[in-house]
Amino acid sequence: MDAGVTALIGAAVGSLATLGSTMLTGRNTARAQFAQWRRQQRRDAYTAYLGALHDRDLAMDAVLHALRPPSPDLPDVDAKVERFVALARTVHRAAEVVHLEGPPAAAAAADDVAGASEELSAVMRRMVERARAGDTSDKAADTALAADREHALYQAVKAFRSTAATTLDHPGPGTRG
Repeated sequence: MDAGVTALIGAAVGSLATLGSTMLTGRNTARAQFAQWRRQQRRDAYTAYLGALHDRDLAMDAVLHALRPPSPDLPDVDAKVERFVALARTVHRAAEVVHLEGPPAAAAAADDVAGASEELSAVMRRMVERARAGDTSDKAADTALAADREHALYQAVKAFRSTAATTLDHPGPGTRG
């Protein structure tokens, strides 16, 4: 084989190797950029959800605090309940984004928070209804039950926070990205 053909073949092989390496590097860069984008979307979803939970929980605490006196100020209670309901809707919307962006583990943890929230909300609704009716017969039991449900909600939020952090720090199988 003459030197010109050998040089041409060498150049072609070198070009193919360079092209292959460039394609592999481009693919790896695209994957890394997508993983970073996915992580940011999840981080934003988790942050919005936790912020909405915080605001809603402060409103819930305000309702429970307004119900403490022997004769609660019902217009004040109603105003605080209205704020709580509006913030609960915000939590629901934020949870929907967690379901869309997060892996199944994050969605399940958000569902656990929703369940614990509903259990506390049910006690709170009953306390409001009894306050409106002037019924104080079970106030101490309801207050104790509300405290128990608040603790369960706190634990569920804590578990969600841990799941979210794990998802962001260690994406792996089942994390869709």
